[in-house]
Amino acid sequence: MNTRSIRAWYLVHKWTSLVCTLFLLMLCLTGLPLIFHDEIDALSGDQVTMAGLASSGDGPGLLPLDTMLAKALAARPGEVPVLMAFDNESPVLTVTTAPRPDSPASAMTIQLFNRATGAPAGQVDEQGVMPFLLQLHTDMFLGLPGMLFLGAMGLLFVAAIVSGVVLYAPFMRKLRFGTLRLARSARLKWLDYHNLLGIVVLAWMTVVGLTGVINALATPIIQIWQMNELAEMTRAYQGRSALPPARYGSLDTAMAAARKAIPGNNPQFIAFPGGAYSSKHHYAVFFQGTTPLTERALTPALIDAETGRLTDVRPMPWYTLALTYSQPLHFGDYGGLPLKLLWAALTLFTIVVLGSGLYLWLGRRRAPLETRVREVEAGGLPVPAE
Repeated sequence: MNTRSIRAWYLVHKWTSLVCTLFLLMLCLTGLPLIFHDEIDALSGDQVTMAGLASSGDGPGLLPLDTMLAKALAARPGEVPVLMAFDNESPVLTVTTAPRPDSPASAMTIQLFNRATGAPAGQVDEQGVMPFLLQLHTDMFLGLPGMLFLGAMGLLFVAAIVSGVVLYAPFMRKLRFGTLRLARSARLKWLDYHNLLGIVVLAWMTVVGLTGVINALATPIIQIWQMNELAEMTRAYQGRSALPPARYGSLDTAMAAARKAIPGNNPQFIAFPGGAYSSKHHYAVFFQGTTPLTERALTPALIDAETGRLTDVRPMPWYTLALTYSQPLHFGDYGGLPLKLLWAALTLFTIVVLGSGLYLWLGRRRAPLETRVREVEAGGLPVPAE
């Protein structure tokens, strides 16, 4: 690599890192507890656990969906249903209601019920510490602009990683892998820590950075799906006025029609008419597969909410699948507690990488750019200006 290329890559690494580091530190610090959100909810009593009971499907011993919806609406008079979600390992289901089908998330209420008994199991607390950390991590309380901004920071992070790898090869040319020059200056010591930990967690940082960017695009991705696939699935309903809640038909009839269209799968949630995941006329019943891989691949069945007849079934497109697979991967939510512990350790390493990079910039000697370029060309060995 010639001097000109090294200079260009050094500037890319320097400025992309400087712009995104503080925001990435915030994301790492908020992301650490979010990795263990299930365990924290269980310890705090916020998680409803009914393991060992019957599945939340439509088997014997479970109350009808229409009965559960009526209970939820009775507890929130004047509101309309938005979502009904299932736990396929227990009879717990959640019903989300709001003043209007298109109400913002802040106006929604999530109720939990035990479908085996019909008893309420509480409400999801949207004001606790974990929801606060999640919103800070997701959009910094700025909504879509905040999400897109953090997505841009993720892209800068990926650019910093790529430029760092490009510089790592010539910089380490005359040094053994894992070299830590602890007896030299503080700058060289922290530079070695920065390089070693950065290359060790390289793959993980890249994966988390890219999945973070995809997650930040969740709203545009769903909007694209609405404008394309969902619009095509409901083309016959174009021009019709929205179906009022008073004319909604039986949920159980709709679920039976959906199960007939997609046999052998588990329902994950039902989106009611007017929400982000359905049309103004349909129940959208989303099914997941039964294997660890296919349970993330959702397939919606659109059921006419008034007549209970199937309108269309179509797998979600690749870009929505990228979103659904990236969300659990971003938080290590695939392999239980061992993977979460690994994710937490790698997050701590990343905090050290980011902190050491910030230290190297704030506390460095004000050497000119050419000195840093010559340091890379020298294979990491100090140059006279060091």
